[in-house]
Amino acid sequence: MEQAQHPTSNRDVAFAAVNAAFGSIGRICMALDGQFRIRHASERVESLLGPGAAARITGAPVETVLGSELFGPEGPLRQALVAGERREGWRAYLQCERGPRLLSVTAAPLQHDPHGVCDPSAAYLVILRPADDESPDVCAPVAGFGVMCRSQAMTRVFRLIETLQHSESTVLVTGESGTGKEVMARIIHAHSPRRNGPFIAVNAAALPAELLESELFGHVRGAFTGAIRDRTGRFESAEGGTLFLDEIGDLPLAVQVKLLRVLQEHTYERVGDDKVRRTNARIIAATHRDLRRAVAAGTFREDLYYRLRVFPVELPPLRARREDIEPIARVLLGRVGARTARALHFSPDALRALLSHDWPGNVRELENALEYAATVCKGQTLQPEDLPPEVGAAAAARAEPLVAPAPALAPSSTPAALLAIAGRRAVPHDERATLQATLDAHRWNRADTAKALGLSRSTLWRRMRALGLLDPAEASGALA
Repeated sequence: MEQAQHPTSNRDVAFAAVNAAFGSIGRICMALDGQFRIRHASERVESLLGPGAAARITGAPVETVLGSELFGPEGPLRQALVAGERREGWRAYLQCERGPRLLSVTAAPLQHDPHGVCDPSAAYLVILRPADDESPDVCAPVAGFGVMCRSQAMTRVFRLIETLQHSESTVLVTGESGTGKEVMARIIHAHSPRRNGPFIAVNAAALPAELLESELFGHVRGAFTGAIRDRTGRFESAEGGTLFLDEIGDLPLAVQVKLLRVLQEHTYERVGDDKVRRTNARIIAATHRDLRRAVAAGTFREDLYYRLRVFPVELPPLRARREDIEPIARVLLGRVGARTARALHFSPDALRALLSHDWPGNVRELENALEYAATVCKGQTLQPEDLPPEVGAAAAARAEPLVAPAPALAPSSTPAALLAIAGRRAVPHDERATLQATLDAHRWNRADTAKALGLSRSTLWRRMRALGLLDPAEASGALA
């Protein structure tokens, strides 16, 4: 009888030790069986759920405690565990006595226990940590308009916007695709005397000329085939507020004439109607095109250009304000993680890859790249290989080669000599020989080699794998 209880006693002692270890660093530990019922829960959970909670939730399905979004039959964490995969840094709400508490969740399948110390029915381990225990990422200062920026270029833009706060002048926002022209238009509206009025947006490139005219000015019944009733236009809808005309450079010439009249006289007519209507809507226009060239080419009216360009605001591309890439990326990654209930972070190499890319699609491309990386990433930390191929490829192309060719490098070479060599450019086809020589010189100590070459250890390891360079001890072990 005593022997029969001994394994159970060992398991209790083992689980108590695990609880104590995780509890000492502020973690809550749960063991789940194959049906995702809670087999064990550390006493620390009682600090959130109240006295006796550990015993109370034992035997309950885990989704009743942490929600079905992650642990239900179709939940991503449950499916990952069934597939034998580990997940780190996901988010879940625990319904506590004082309201819901946001937790960071790490879950993994339990490894086979050859000694029989663990409960044989325990299949998965879940570690919980209050999310507010995490130290927040250091981001850029807020520029006063709810936008993160560090660069002088964007600081100048926001100083310019400050002068518009008491003005209702027509504004022309220019910049490459994806720089955030509509976001800027909304900021201008939100900090203007018309902030309490509507903000109406129209994309001039999205509609053909005949429909665009009706969209802007409205139409009366019978004005054209399909006009079965009167329709209010966007100018009328924007009364007392702001009308944002995006992609104004694609506006057809016929509509440009009518828009010019609105800007000059503040009047317009619905399509098919002869009644003159007045508008006091403020116009903010935006385009990624060079309107000066369009004027010279005869595709954009010069008089309309100057009417629109009362107050020009030019947004610099992301590559011209690289200081902003990191804070923007952290904010965007936080949004992506919030949508998937995950707490994601950047590795230093991933951040370097982001900073190296030229971002022709600007902030829109950056957001899409992070969406892709968050989908590919299996852990909590984004690595360069999780980023879209073109981002990683651009970073690799920009990277300095490791060291200058040094086929005669002796094993006794000093770190100073290696660093002197590392300052010169390498010939790409000599990279493998140079890297191997440097490894030999440091007896294949990766930390010393990385330091000598001015690389991170993870970058060195990736280059070693890419070039087929294995530690001699590892290679002999693999052959054995």
